Amino acid sequence: MTAIAENDEQTGLITPALATQHNLTPGQVAAMFNVNPKTVARWASSGVLKSIRTPGGHRRFREADVVALLNRS
Repeated sequence: MTAIAENDEQTGLITPALATQHNLTPGQVAAMFNVNPKTVARWASSGVLKSIRTPGGHRRFREADVVALLNRS
């Protein structure tokens, strides 16, 4: 991973590098874990699951991060 891509992930904003990855909505993540989307938002706020923000301020979750959490459960 390049320094630019690492920096983009740290800012939490979707950049062209992150946009090429598959991103999931809170509702999609909630369905995978069989929980309420508000629970997924709490996980993001508490740092359990890393999220990025769209230009409109909506949360998106990298599929790789979600699968890693799913495999830990």
